[in-house]
Amino acid sequence: MTGASPWDMSALNATMRKFGAPQTIIRQYRYWSIMLRPAQLTLGSVVLAAHEPARAFSELSQESFTELHQVTAQLEHALANAFCYDKLNYLMLMMVDPDVHLHVIPRYAEAKYFNGVEFIDSGWPGVPDFSRAYAVNAEVNRHVIEHIGSCWA
Repeated sequence: MTGASPWDMSALNATMRKFGAPQTIIRQYRYWSIMLRPAQLTLGSVVLAAHEPARAFSELSQESFTELHQVTAQLEHALANAFCYDKLNYLMLMMVDPDVHLHVIPRYAEAKYFNGVEFIDSGWPGVPDFSRAYAVNAEVNRHVIEHIGSCWA
């Protein structure tokens, strides 16, 4: 990324930086950011991270929870338009990265192809398989970010 960043850099916590922010940010709201997960579990896997300094879901403000409704509606719409997922999983694990965040994993019954890469949901129809992430290159990730962004309502 060159020049001034369009993102509010003060909102970036350690967990967001671990997942590649600001380069991986697809959309930023007042209380939340949506970032592409650099290692894709399935095509379109993202991280939904809270900006507030909270280590437990219940520590978030009412305003954050209110905005979360809008964020998830827009995110689900964008991912459906971008990749036509079969199911969508929200996982709040926070075992390694303690800041409040969710892994949002589109699920697919059949292989998906994007930018010359085949993505297979190896956990389907069970839980997502975190041991089989796709380490796609920065160019493919950039195209995924742009594609999801172009599908935003």
